[in-house]
Amino acid sequence: MHFAQFAVPLQSITHYYILMEQTKELIKTITAGIQEKKGSHIVIADLSKIEGTICKYFIICQGNSPSQVEAITESVGDYARNQLKEKPTHVVGLENAQWVAMDYTDVLVHIFLPDVREYYDLEHLWDDAKLTHIPDID
Repeated sequence: MHFAQFAVPLQSITHYYILMEQTKELIKTITAGIQEKKGSHIVIADLSKIEGTICKYFIICQGNSPSQVEAITESVGDYARNQLKEKPTHVVGLENAQWVAMDYTDVLVHIFLPDVREYYDLEHLWDDAKLTHIPDID
């Protein structure tokens, strides 16, 4: 049996790994921004191996009040902008600050109030994703 060889340009492979590393750095930076404002119950859902998803990662967390949800949102934006020169393409939900979504293209950040998070249960909606739970900072 003869297998055809596929030539993938080294430039394409290098570009792919650079993008992966940038995404991982964005995830770390967003997580630090959440932790700066005492956001809790952080979960990173790796959707990269799931066909047809709108992004590669969800970062899900919660604040205990609308003002804390707003503070976390601002902190994430500041961290990403100041450390990586990244800005979200969209931010929705700040009107009532019960569920704020920040779209960084490959990474979607969801900042919830606890009861709203429990109701929508995103972690179990994507139960085929690899979930990483980040310990709370005391």
